[in-house]
Amino acid sequence: MMRYVVIALFVITGQEAALAEPVTASGPTALALAAVVAQHSPLVRAFDNRVIARLFRGNTNFGFTPNTKISVVADSIVCTTSNVDITMRSCKLTFSARNRTWEPSLTGFQANEISATALAAGATSEGAAGLINENLSKLECSIDPNEIMKKAGGGAECTFEASK
Repeated sequence: MMRYVVIALFVITGQEAALAEPVTASGPTALALAAVVAQHSPLVRAFDNRVIARLFRGNTNFGFTPNTKISVVADSIVCTTSNVDITMRSCKLTFSARNRTWEPSLTGFQANEISATALAAGATSEGAAGLINENLSKLECSIDPNEIMKKAGGGAECTFEASK
């Protein structure tokens, strides 16, 4: 009997793990994702947030410390859009560090901005009962301003897990 319980737990755990798919985005899509998430993150320093915003606007005419990267990290992003109530869109972002958690909730154009950018970066959407959901977790973006300033297509990379 114990053998069947262990097998059942293994199968259930295996199915749960299969629900998350690793995704990597690079270049302009990664910069866009980092930029829209960074502006809501309490973990990104104000100076770094301004640097990312300048780069996203196309302004590369400034200096930045050599060999320094900017990290944008989020534990999870859950966005919901209704295809029945077409005015409803929301995103809940979760950030945590040192036993503290922040969960800003966004609506309207800010939620749409994050949702659309996440989809462009490779997040998946699923719908049921009039709602469309995008879920991603373990977002980690690395922005290298000096590499981006070379305008050779590099300097931005994001990885995350998208639900299948």
